[in-house]
Amino acid sequence: MELSTTAAIITGGASGLGEATARHFAEHGAQVTILDRDAERGARVASEIGGHFAETDVTDEESVAAAVKLATERMGRITATVNCAGIAYGIKTIGKDGPHPLDSFRRTIDINLIGTFNVCRLAALEMAKNDPEPDGARGVIVNTASIAAFDGQKGQAAYAASKGGVVGMTLPMARDLAGSGIRVMTIAPGIFMTPMLAGLPEDVQKSLAADVPNPARLGDPAEYGRLAGFIVEMGYLNGEVIRIDGALRMR
Repeated sequence: MELSTTAAIITGGASGLGEATARHFAEHGAQVTILDRDAERGARVASEIGGHFAETDVTDEESVAAAVKLATERMGRITATVNCAGIAYGIKTIGKDGPHPLDSFRRTIDINLIGTFNVCRLAALEMAKNDPEPDGARGVIVNTASIAAFDGQKGQAAYAASKGGVVGMTLPMARDLAGSGIRVMTIAPGIFMTPMLAGLPEDVQKSLAADVPNPARLGDPAEYGRLAGFIVEMGYLNGEVIRIDGALRMR
C-alpha cells in the first residue's frame, strides 16, 4: 500500500497523535476522515487538510457505524484505520480518598480498549469488501497502546490495563483478519508532547525529557504520524507492537 492511494479513518484525529497522523497522511496524498468527539476542532482540522469529519463516540456502536458509513461514502472506500482516541487518569489503587473509583477504571477501559476494538471490527468489515491489491492486501489497522502497557507507573493501573489489552489483541486480531488481507499493528509511544503535556510547566517538561535516554527529549507527535505512515506502506509488518520511546523504561 502507498499513502498516496490510502483512504484512512483516524480516531482522535482532532488533536495530539491523531491530528499529527491526519496531517502527515494528507500531506502525502491520502484521503482522510477524522473521527473525534470534539466537533469544532475536528471539523477545523479536517478542513485544513482537505479531509472529512465525523463526530464520533468510539464506545458507541451506532456512532462508529455511522462514521464508517460516512467515511466510505466520502472517500469511496477505507484502506487504513488508525486508532488514537484515548484518555488517561492518574489514580492509585488506594489513596487518601479511598479506593480507585470504579467508574474511572471502567471509563478508561471503555474508551481505550473497547473503543479501539469497536472501531477495528466495524472498519475491518468495510475493508474486507475492498478489491485486493496484487499481494492480497485490502487494508491495515494501526492501534495505539503505550509503554505503560509494559512498565506502567504508580497511578496507571487503569491506563496500563487498557493499553495492555490493546497490545494483547494485536496478534490474535492479525490472525483473525489475515484471510481478509487486513494487517494489524500497534504503536506503543513513550512520553510525547501532546496537548496534555504541553500544558505542564516548562521545568516539568524538562524533567520528563531528562528521563529519556536518547534523544533526551519528549517525542514529537509528527514522529508518531510518520511511523504510522511507514506501517501502512510496509506490507510485511503485521501482528507486532513497535515501541517509539527513545529507549525509555519507566519505573
